[in-house]
Amino acid sequence: MRALTTNGSSLLGRVSRMSSYGGRGIREYHDESFGYRKPKEYVFPDYTATQLKNRAENAALQRFVDSMRIHGHRSARIDPLDLIHREDVAALNPQRYGLGSGEEGLNEKFNVDGIVWSKRVGQSAGEELWTLEEIVNRLRGVYVGNIGYEFMHSSSKTERLWFSHLLESQSLPKLEDHPLSVIDEQKKKRIYELLARSEVFDNFLQAKFPNLKRYGLEGGESMLPALDSLFGAAAQRGVRHTILAMPHRGRLNLLTDLLQFPPSSLFHKIKGGSELPDGLGADGDVLSHLVASPTLDYGNGAQIKVSLQPNPSHLEAANPIALGKTRAKQLSLLKTSPADCQLGDRVMCVQLHGDAAFSGQGVVMETLGMSEFAVSFEVLAPFEKIPGNLPHFTSGGSVHLVVDIGYTTPASGARSSMYCSDVGKMINAPVLHVNGDYPEGVSPTFLRAMEIAFRYRDYFRKDIIVDLLVYRRWGHNELDLPGLTSPLMYEKIGARKSVPQLYEEKLLTEEVLTAADISRVRGDYKAHLDAELAKVTSSTGTFTSSGQWKGMAWPQTSEAEHDPATGEIHPKLKRHVKSRLTSIENGKGIDFATAEAMAFGTLMLEDYDVRISGQDVGRGTFSHRHAMLVNQKTEGVIVPLNDELEAGGKPGTGEHEFAVLGFEYGASWERPTLLLIWEAQFGDFFNGAQIIIDTYISSSETKWLRQSGIVLMLPHGLDGAGPEHSSSRIERMLQLTNDRYEYQSGEKGNVNIHVVYPTTPAQYFHLLRRQMVRNYRKPLVIAGPKGLLRLAAASSNIDDMSAGTKFQPVLSDESVDKASVKRVVLLTWQTERDARKAGSHGTSADPSSVAFVRIEELSPFPFEALENALRTYSNADEYVWVQEEPRNQGAWTHVDGRIREVLRSVKGKEERLVYRGRKESAVPAPGIGKLYQAQQKEVLEGAFSKL
Repeated sequence: MRALTTNGSSLLGRVSRMSSYGGRGIREYHDESFGYRKPKEYVFPDYTATQLKNRAENAALQRFVDSMRIHGHRSARIDPLDLIHREDVAALNPQRYGLGSGEEGLNEKFNVDGIVWSKRVGQSAGEELWTLEEIVNRLRGVYVGNIGYEFMHSSSKTERLWFSHLLESQSLPKLEDHPLSVIDEQKKKRIYELLARSEVFDNFLQAKFPNLKRYGLEGGESMLPALDSLFGAAAQRGVRHTILAMPHRGRLNLLTDLLQFPPSSLFHKIKGGSELPDGLGADGDVLSHLVASPTLDYGNGAQIKVSLQPNPSHLEAANPIALGKTRAKQLSLLKTSPADCQLGDRVMCVQLHGDAAFSGQGVVMETLGMSEFAVSFEVLAPFEKIPGNLPHFTSGGSVHLVVDIGYTTPASGARSSMYCSDVGKMINAPVLHVNGDYPEGVSPTFLRAMEIAFRYRDYFRKDIIVDLLVYRRWGHNELDLPGLTSPLMYEKIGARKSVPQLYEEKLLTEEVLTAADISRVRGDYKAHLDAELAKVTSSTGTFTSSGQWKGMAWPQTSEAEHDPATGEIHPKLKRHVKSRLTSIENGKGIDFATAEAMAFGTLMLEDYDVRISGQDVGRGTFSHRHAMLVNQKTEGVIVPLNDELEAGGKPGTGEHEFAVLGFEYGASWERPTLLLIWEAQFGDFFNGAQIIIDTYISSSETKWLRQSGIVLMLPHGLDGAGPEHSSSRIERMLQLTNDRYEYQSGEKGNVNIHVVYPTTPAQYFHLLRRQMVRNYRKPLVIAGPKGLLRLAAASSNIDDMSAGTKFQPVLSDESVDKASVKRVVLLTWQTERDARKAGSHGTSADPSSVAFVRIEELSPFPFEALENALRTYSNADEYVWVQEEPRNQGAWTHVDGRIREVLRSVKGKEERLVYRGRKESAVPAPGIGKLYQAQQKEVLEGAFSKL
């Protein structure tokens, strides 16, 4: 296993250089850390000398042709309702370039060699004369049809050549390339069956469950054959896994047809049944969030597993989850694949979007920003390097399908751009705008668009967007009255036939189908749905661990190992921590960074992988970690854990909060053997990722039976930093836990999140190891140390991490005579150190009669461990909770009732628990220095002051 640290740049073997790209200087890093594969080189011949000469001699024609490529989409017939304004674009008129204005007019002939592609690239036939009319007709047929293409904004000449050549010649560059598919009669029938079954399904649900909000696909049925075409193209190219993220619109149609989800299970859920088995403590989720993972067979051994991911109601939040899971699956495969296997060869990410959410949700931009894969291309010489990807986050390119349904808010009121897909231009992603009314025909169609999208992704390993323009027949849901706000749109929708009906008519005319065929397809599927509804029972769903999760336990079962020994020191680690040998050899003075390195190293030697992402994680925000070492002259980088240990596992290192945390969380779903840490630069930076925490980290286990071992490292401590950069808002994390309130001795609760305050390096060491050593997975939130990182008093001894040791949820005060203790102060981490200082300066209570008990794990609350600790102070009769955070923040509201539960058990009666800390506040700490110092002094002295 290897370690990876993701700083927004790669960490291992990095070589820095400046290069010019697209008119701007970019800084490139050479990265050969774990998961690296040398990018494949795609050779695309440049123009020949003859073609370059012809282009110069026919510059006016070249300008016109490029204008068609650039502006043709603005006149393309892409809206099935014909409501989008299509202008008469002056740039598409050849006379604007002085063409066709002479006596010959449209009959004037031009040599199109190297200007308009008619043959396979590199096959120049010398002079190739076309009339201007032939040129115009060819270009308008390509660029002003049912698909509008946007690719000329790309900074890559190679990509522009690839697209124009493919679209104009209808052939791929190389002879060995698999030819573009032909829409034969069999495929037409397949398209029809998918369209018709979708319509039958929606009609069936409307008839049987008229009050159900099913978010049907009426008007957008083209989505199904579009995805079918994409999955088939990928399977035939050897892709074996597709990770699919999508929102609610049309999800049930996709599930029950293409993804083979049993309709009887769907009807069981509609009737109030559970999709999950009993006895696992699951609450389930709503109908429109169901999932499936079938293996689809496209013939001749071409099979592909499509895994539809769970999604919350927050639109687009599933995108980074899917991307992270895709990369984690690919890296698992790369570990056992030949050296020439590339990211994207076996796994593909597909993301479905709604038009409004795609342009409106910021996580889309964040996810696009880390999505692509560097591929080297050669256009003669020199190399053209295509950047625009984030090392350690790319997964080989995603295909984005925007189901562009429009609705009550017109585009002019929803965004400032022409298209909802314009956000994709930040990474130069090409866009194909497709009329969803035309599955196939004389003009290019959405099936051809999906094939082109996959071919582009397969060649370039970059993202591409297909903007499928369709409509909603019933508005937001089936109980809606959309005509109230969009009367003209819904007047048109009400007067038109459905997409399946239009395609039926086309195939009847072509004699591909008969009326009997149509009746059979619709009737058979209706009968199938009736039969599935009739066999609905009260049975619940099933659950099994599969893939890399085989052998893992469910945390609520008796097989779960909650508290394993985690002590482990390996002699190989000494080679890694050379600068820290003194503390290890002496067995004393081990700081947090050293303990962390030891935890990583021991896990790697046990074949676990380690991955840290966040801001400045390589060196550590507080310059304490130094997991990466940078050459101060060349900026070359090494990761010592990778280079020194020669272990089976690897450590491996963006900014963003929302998307990156989602990415790491998605990876944690795929690989339980990967220790994933997302570290905030300061604890409150997690608030940009609150949606991921709320809808995934805190609830995935109970909604979807999905375990995760994600670690959130949130530096915490007021330290005079002011309102921000102080608190990790630990109260929010604790509020999200389902930690039990009542104390029942011996009972182990199945808490959803573990929340901890480690105060020593040894405790931190054990927590990191516990995440992997346990035979189940739980999210872990660490309120990480700041002031304690280098504090000698907060160091640990090697014996604290040796075999047989483990994390202690409560740490008693061993510095006092327990029989003399009258007051027990309960608190967390660095507050104790500062409180002791305050006590030494003279206070109302004798410091020798005060014991400090640190609660290191707040969730699950350590009832039993705290009771055992408090019983040792048999003469105590005062109990105080001290925290530096305001009363409405920090851990107080979480611990108050729970500590009193323990005191009731210890004393046999109600005991008073006194609060000492800041009063209620709208901010974690003041920004005025003198005010902060005065408040801090009062808090710390409160540990000893009279009650």
